[in-house]
Amino acid sequence: MFKKVLFASVALLTVATGAMAEDLKEFRIGILGGENEADRLKSYQCMVEKLPSVLGVEKVSLFPAADYDGVVQGLLGGTLDYAELGASGYAKIYLANAKAVEPILTTVQTDGSMGYHSVLVARKDKGYKTIEDLKGKKLGFADPDSTSGYLVPNVTLPEALGMPVKEFFASTGFGGGHENLVLEVLKGNFDAGTTWASGVGEFKDGYTSGNLRKMVDKGILNMDDLVQLWESPLIPNGPIVVRTSMNQDMKAKFKDFMMNLPKSDPACFSAIQGGDFKSYTEVNVDFYKPIIDARKAVIGG
Repeated sequence: MFKKVLFASVALLTVATGAMAEDLKEFRIGILGGENEADRLKSYQCMVEKLPSVLGVEKVSLFPAADYDGVVQGLLGGTLDYAELGASGYAKIYLANAKAVEPILTTVQTDGSMGYHSVLVARKDKGYKTIEDLKGKKLGFADPDSTSGYLVPNVTLPEALGMPVKEFFASTGFGGGHENLVLEVLKGNFDAGTTWASGVGEFKDGYTSGNLRKMVDKGILNMDDLVQLWESPLIPNGPIVVRTSMNQDMKAKFKDFMMNLPKSDPACFSAIQGGDFKSYTEVNVDFYKPIIDARKAVIGG
């Protein structure tokens, strides 16, 4: 019996040591899909350059997923160490395994708020003036795991429409991420679509941050081509999450690096966030409980 206990203890120690060694060799970043892959890799290049010396790892690897679920599954499977998620994506992970990741930080908007909005946009030349003009039209969502691009519109749009989404629109579909969704609206494949925006600043600029602003900054969207027909209530900004099983020293170093990033390297901060933000602030699971509850009720997991 003593030998069995001893061998079991050694085995557990070996696993724990292996996990720590893994942490010390490579730091793996998951990047949500829906935007051109080359652009996503470029935005995170500053992390590849800075984090090895900060964390004491040999390399930092980027994993741009084809969609939101790719990052979700990577975090659930323990093959990613850090990602920035929407609140609904985090809720999906939490409902599958509450101990898989820890939310540690979120962004603060330039006006000090800790949220953003889902916005419904359409081509301006279609002549739509109000959301009522979309009755019987085709609606595009961004991604099934997107907070602003799917979950929140399904919860809050019915009040504005006076009926469930599926009864108001002739059909609904997915654009394959926020950037692609807006491009599909511009192509006429959807009459309108849901995406995310800070709601701070001017619509004509794509607001201060969000998908529209990123597309404007990349030169692939002229805001004069769009009209906004609806805006959701404030949505909690999505979390920066880390793998729960990561060793505490690395978690602390990473969190400290991120908290200081807005001042130590504003360009890197802006690149990975996609627009203008004020800072990061600490959060925990309690901040996302309303979204977790909403996802459980609407999607089930």
